[in-house]
Amino acid sequence: MSDSRRLLEAASALSQLLRQHSIAHAFYGSILTAVLSDNPRCDEIFCIVEGGSTHPFRRVRQAIVGSEHFTTTHSPWSNRLHATYRQVIPAIEVSISLNVFLTMPLMIAALKIEILPAGEYGPRRLDSSTIMQLQGIPFLTLSEFVRAKLKTWTIRGSDRDAQDIIYTLCRYWNRLDINRVPEQDMNHFVIAHRTAALSWAALKRKYGL
Repeated sequence: MSDSRRLLEAASALSQLLRQHSIAHAFYGSILTAVLSDNPRCDEIFCIVEGGSTHPFRRVRQAIVGSEHFTTTHSPWSNRLHATYRQVIPAIEVSISLNVFLTMPLMIAALKIEILPAGEYGPRRLDSSTIMQLQGIPFLTLSEFVRAKLKTWTIRGSDRDAQDIIYTLCRYWNRLDINRVPEQDMNHFVIAHRTAALSWAALKRKYGL
C-alpha cells in the first residue's frame, strides 16, 4: 500500500510532462476515492491517455524521454505500459534518546503508474466534459469514474472496484450523469451490493426513471 500523497506527487509530475507535449490525459483508480475521502493510503492509480494518430503508449514514452524522474516499462506480451516515478527521499536525523541521534539514509521511492489507452478504458475523448481537476491534477469526472469502475467490476468482480463504486454512488449520486452509467450493469451491481440500492434509486428518480 502506497502513500496517497506520494502517488499524487507522481501524478502531478507525470501530468506536467504530458501537458508539455499537449497529450490529453486523466488519472483514474482508487486514488480518486482516496483523495475524496482523505485516505492516506492507496495502491491503485492509472493514467488514461488519448492516442490520435500515434498510439498512447508511444506518446507517453516520447514525453518521458530525458526525464530525470520517470522511466517506462513496456510488456509486449501483456500489452501493458508502466511509468515509474523515482524520487529521492532525503536523509533525516531522528532523536532516539537524549543526545543520541540516528541518521536515516537516503532512499529512493519508486511508484508505478499504469498507462491506459483512452476508449479501451474510460471515455475516448478526454476534455472538459469528461475530466475534472482535483488538487491541480486531471481526473475522470465522477460519472466517468463510476462508468469505468462498473465496467471493470463486471469483468473482474473485484471488491476494490465495488467499494469505489459504492463510495462514489452513495456520497455523490446527485452529481452523476445517469446517461453515462450503464443501467443494466448498475442494476446487476446493486443486486450484489444492496448498500448502493437507495442511492441508485435516488439517481433514477432524479431523471424520472
